[in-house]
Amino acid sequence: MGLPFLDSFSAAARHGVWHADELGSADAQVIGTGHAALDAELPGGGWPVGAMTELLQTAPHDPIWPLLLPGLVQAVQARGGPVVLIGAPCEPFGASLAAHGLAPESLMWVCSDAPAARLWACEQALRCADVGAVLARLPQARVGELRRLQLAAAQHEALLFVCRPETVAQSASPARLRLHIVRSAVDAGQVELHILKRRGPPLATPVMAPARSERMSALLAAARVRRKLRLQQGASVPEAADSAIVVSIGEWKKEGRHALDRFAVVA
Repeated sequence: MGLPFLDSFSAAARHGVWHADELGSADAQVIGTGHAALDAELPGGGWPVGAMTELLQTAPHDPIWPLLLPGLVQAVQARGGPVVLIGAPCEPFGASLAAHGLAPESLMWVCSDAPAARLWACEQALRCADVGAVLARLPQARVGELRRLQLAAAQHEALLFVCRPETVAQSASPARLRLHIVRSAVDAGQVELHILKRRGPPLATPVMAPARSERMSALLAAARVRRKLRLQQGASVPEAADSAIVVSIGEWKKEGRHALDRFAVVA
């Protein structure tokens, strides 16, 4: 007895078949990213809830807050709990986050340099019903460990972001969505989002997103205008005004890399 042809299947049976050349629909809840161009390229139009989103970075300090803040704010409002930040390379600036809708008391910063401790904290946070979202930096995580986090996110319907170095781009990953974040060589105020994995066809061109907030961009633009006016008026301008030197808090504090070494709420 031969197998039936596809044409012999009912229309209802074929309705759930996903075609690889089409952008898939979300099979679970999503949260809008706050960036229309990115939403248009993601299944369901947003970050997948109950699944891992992997963010690949060239350097740990590359900007991700402008990309994630709109979705994190929505997650906190929806679930009422905090955003758990695990293994951040430097101390988050509470005043800046608050200016964009994420109150400092809604951010829980977990500090540890030990890979096993970060994984444990991430899994425990995913299992907590009060947590709005989890953002973890896990550069040394193995595939099996990531798979366990993916399962925990699915079981507890949590919003999970994992930051890893771009060197793992060719490695296998259980993440539902993978983005490679690259600073734009043309516009310093933009980043290129290369979608490496999604339920849909490959994306040939990157999606552009802001590398800094609108307020910060406005402040920098205003500073450039003021400097130009001073130059036109013949006023002396200190040479150091061209740029600022950013000093890592971890390097500045000789006693340790982080200000905190336990579960803490950033005040």
